Amino acid sequence: MSDPRLLVIPKRLMGVKHIIPVMSSKGGVGKTLISTVLSLISADNGYRTGLLDLDFTNPSTHIVLGIEPDKLEIIEEKGVIPPTVYGVKYMSIALYSGDNPLPLRGEAVSEAFREILAITRWGDLDYLFIDTPPGISDEHLELLTYLGDRIEALLVATPSPLSIKSVERLIELLVEGKYRINGLIENMSDTRKLVSVSKKYNIRYLGNIPYYHDLDNIIGNIEKIKNSDFWKTMVAISKNIFDKNS
Repeated sequence: MSDPRLLVIPKRLMGVKHIIPVMSSKGGVGKTLISTVLSLISADNGYRTGLLDLDFTNPSTHIVLGIEPDKLEIIEEKGVIPPTVYGVKYMSIALYSGDNPLPLRGEAVSEAFREILAITRWGDLDYLFIDTPPGISDEHLELLTYLGDRIEALLVATPSPLSIKSVERLIELLVEGKYRINGLIENMSDTRKLVSVSKKYNIRYLGNIPYYHDLDNIIGNIEKIKNSDFWKTMVAISKNIFDKNS
């Protein structure tokens, strides 16, 4: 018997114009910060925006936002209406688990994926950014299986040889599956070394983000993030994303 939630999920996302999972097959490349800040910039630009933290075992977008997720008001009305944080509709498993460890694997990940997407009422959105866990995990496979025709993958990598090789594997997986790729962001780099990777696979190079030494000190403080050089760089890069869809 098929899971009835799989019939509900497309309806929940029917009003979302662009679903952009931020992906990396290597950890520590800044994916969570980038996905969270992109959602804030999108909202600041007047776009109806959502942010979904799809990392079930280590959710951390709420740390970037500087909020205590288990204290946000959750409205349940024929599903769950996500709370709005800094103009962004926000959903994370941390809204239920807080900062407690939540070790999941295998079928438990699939259950969590289907449940959170089936219950969340996003309504009409211009952009839904999804922070995904690093690697090519159960969350990614669920995402590609059930939303593969809707997603526009945004890839993040650093210029290290390990990160480059990892992102190439991810690109090949997405290309082979004929999934859409929005573009590639090169993080912690002054070199634009990944331009050659973009050309190799014929995907858009969205820009590079230099390594900002003081960035960790402003995580969780949105006012300071918005006044940082990192924010200015992300605003410039985001134009390549939003202009493409305008």
